[in-house]
Amino acid sequence: MQDKFSVGPLSSYGKPYTPPPSEVDASLDMKTPIAAQVQALSVNDYFSYLAKLLKTNPPAAPDATVVSRMADVGLVPGREFDPSKLSALDKETLKAIPKSGLMKMVKLVKEQQLTNGWLVFGSNVGNWGTDYLLRATTAWLGPGWNLPADAVYPLSQKDTNGNDYSGAEHKYVLHFHEGQFPPVKGFWSLTMYDENNFLAANPLNRYTLSRRDKFATNPDGSVDLYLQADSPGKAKEANWLPAPRAKFALMLRLYWPTDLPPSIIDGTWKPPAIKVLR
Repeated sequence: MQDKFSVGPLSSYGKPYTPPPSEVDASLDMKTPIAAQVQALSVNDYFSYLAKLLKTNPPAAPDATVVSRMADVGLVPGREFDPSKLSALDKETLKAIPKSGLMKMVKLVKEQQLTNGWLVFGSNVGNWGTDYLLRATTAWLGPGWNLPADAVYPLSQKDTNGNDYSGAEHKYVLHFHEGQFPPVKGFWSLTMYDENNFLAANPLNRYTLSRRDKFATNPDGSVDLYLQADSPGKAKEANWLPAPRAKFALMLRLYWPTDLPPSIIDGTWKPPAIKVLR
């Protein structure tokens, strides 16, 4: 179905259209993960880039206070950041910002109350206001968050024993009682990411399990999803999300979650715990 879609100017609607030749910026690094590229930026380069983005992406009115504070260190929308104008104390302070900021974000994640081992952020997600720490932390975990009414993204990074998930060491199962799949008006999915937050290659070329799949059910109508490196056997393979033989993390996505019980929004539905298979 996707192959049947095309995009073109309205003036060419219903007529053959050939897009103009595109230009590729050969200077862009297409191999290094974006997170690694950002982390490799110096404070000066980061602030210079931020100043440019603040011009093309104007701050909202509630940001006026923090924009005024940023101007005290020469960080002004649209202007080149010039660290040479800073005092010696300010220069030393700026050097500590990346580590300090990351420590605050890690602390915020650790302080979040887990639900059966899942991290579920609250109602401020997507409607940040001036909660810059929450905004930065969620962007660090994965940029581009919807409002909870549109989508909720529970994240699980450790098993019920508090250990990192590892496809080299364990097999895991996510059990849903009959009729207890994530309650949504759209659809739900479960995706696995490797230690670099990328999809891991696997023999099935399968990267997610979702409402659109047809699962093998247990005699009582429940469903077990198998999260492991090796096949659980042909009879259960429809329920298998292949894991790398290394550290990994899991994310549920609930698109258009129900707003009446059971609902993840009000906590009347909770994602079940992922258990280690013995």
